[in-house]
Amino acid sequence: MSHILIIGGGPAGLRAAEVASAGGAKVTLCDQKRSVGRKFLVAGKGGLNLTHSEEIETFLTRFDGPAEIWKEALARFDNKAIRAWAAKLEVGTFVQKSGRVYPKALKAAPLLRRWIERIKKQGAIFKMNHRLTGIESGSAEFETPDGTVTIEADAMILALGGGSWPQTGSDGAWVTTLRNAGIMVSPLRAANCGWEVRWPEELLPFLEGQPLKNVVASVSGTPAPGEIMLTKYGMEGGPLYALGPVLRRMAEPTITLDFKPTFTAEKLVSKMESAKRNFLQESQYRWKLSEPMRAILDHFHGPFESAEGLARHTKACRIPLTGPRPLAEAISTAGGIAWSALNESLMIDELPGVFVAGEMIDWEAPTGGYLLQGCFATGTLAAEAALAFKI
Repeated sequence: MSHILIIGGGPAGLRAAEVASAGGAKVTLCDQKRSVGRKFLVAGKGGLNLTHSEEIETFLTRFDGPAEIWKEALARFDNKAIRAWAAKLEVGTFVQKSGRVYPKALKAAPLLRRWIERIKKQGAIFKMNHRLTGIESGSAEFETPDGTVTIEADAMILALGGGSWPQTGSDGAWVTTLRNAGIMVSPLRAANCGWEVRWPEELLPFLEGQPLKNVVASVSGTPAPGEIMLTKYGMEGGPLYALGPVLRRMAEPTITLDFKPTFTAEKLVSKMESAKRNFLQESQYRWKLSEPMRAILDHFHGPFESAEGLARHTKACRIPLTGPRPLAEAISTAGGIAWSALNESLMIDELPGVFVAGEMIDWEAPTGGYLLQGCFATGTLAAEAALAFKI
């Protein structure tokens, strides 16, 4: 019986422990916190979006990184498999109109509890309060309440998460440990996060906490429809998350908003009819522009001397951004262990027998179930590879 050591008790680590223990290995799972699944529980506060129901060909396009590796990982555990997996834990799921898949109870705790019970029944041993401080092929060193501990194993799976939500244990401290071991790690960056805007103080009472509904955001010709929430620091929401990778590559990030995507500029002008002045005020009634929309238009592009000018900027309101929110606030992380440092089985080339899963790898995906699915799929691939590994 081989011994597989799994470091990290998030979704990727727990899935790896489940697969490895079911495959007949002796499994030890270590986590630096007092309990596992903490980030999984935080995700559950939004209803626990497990995956997305779209066809796998489209699903695959949501992940950056080597397409062949993602194809292999998802072939082993795809969006249909995750629903079947939940059903075996007696957790029913349903599909929203958006295609997102949720547990019927919209809670993470019952699923996590049954999941942990299953893994322990399969023989896995959990060791809490173990913080990774060093690693090499065949062994890992931990800082524990009882001092330094070294654990030897035939294979290891690292699933320590990224750097977002550090209070859950996903603090990115492993970056230094891996770099000290000679592994190439790209800097961790905020992904699926809000972006900052320098709102003038006088606008905040009109903007903070207000939604911009049914807009289309775009960056460099890439559109992202949805709803944006205005905050005192800037903007949050799905369109910002989807456009984040493009925004991060810009020296001066700027987003363009179409406040009335169902109308052409010409149609908006015609709806002004006989109005000859006070175009912004008239747009409240004739175009149904909300107060926040009008305040933003006036600040960035006003005053408006013609209906044509207002229509043009309503269809393409350019807003300069000062940067993303801090990594600790982000939903997920970009950056991590470079794909070039891994083989097709997610093993680190420089550390034979050490595999990686989840957000530690340099990949990102939008919200909508893709993040959890990516962690489950890579956890499955890494565990199956660890089971097959021979020194």
